Amino acid sequence: MATYVLIHGAGDDASSWDAVAAELRARDHDTVAVDLPCEDKAAGWSEYADTVVEAIGGRDQLVVVAHSLGGFTAPLVCSRAAADLLVLVAGMVPLPGETAEEWWVATEHPGGPEDPIAAFLHDVPPDLAAQALANGRDQAAAPMREPWPLDAWPDVPTRYLLCRDDRFFPADWTRQMVRTRLGLTPDEIGGGHCPFLSRPDELAERLAAYRPHHDREETASAG
Repeated sequence: MATYVLIHGAGDDASSWDAVAAELRARDHDTVAVDLPCEDKAAGWSEYADTVVEAIGGRDQLVVVAHSLGGFTAPLVCSRAAADLLVLVAGMVPLPGETAEEWWVATEHPGGPEDPIAAFLHDVPPDLAAQALANGRDQAAAPMREPWPLDAWPDVPTRYLLCRDDRFFPADWTRQMVRTRLGLTPDEIGGGHCPFLSRPDELAERLAAYRPHHDREETASAG
């Protein structure tokens, strides 16, 4: 049994992962999802990571999963907790000393639709999309202006799951960004920027499948 640590993106909340968490628990895994302090104007990356690490407590066999801006927090969590695997789902990949504000220019992000439904939720059922917007929280600027504090990406096996129909992080741009910053060829799933809402069962299946694959890699390395 693995523990999946589910980290949300900017201005989101833990409930966005509810359907995925339920699917993972149905597969006999544990899950942890917390509300990051995104409305706290004084909170920076350390406080974001502290919130997640505190929620993890004494759990082990950790698979840390992060969405979008959560890509800045997840590696910090992996540097503080004994994570077995890090998975970015349409995640941002920071470089040492880079701020989240600088990231957009540095990665040559092409921009996207201004309407939140068109940008993030175009493939989400309308009632669920409306609920997601209603659950949205303010995203304070403090962490966006704080240099990412790690000297290097943590020494944790990392996978990237790209969303092929993502209008906010277009697939071709994301493939290049991931290859440049992580040296990885991303895995791919259908759907837009928020697959935890549009296809939670498929996303959970992909996340659950990563764990056995990781176990096989560890066994091969030990041999």
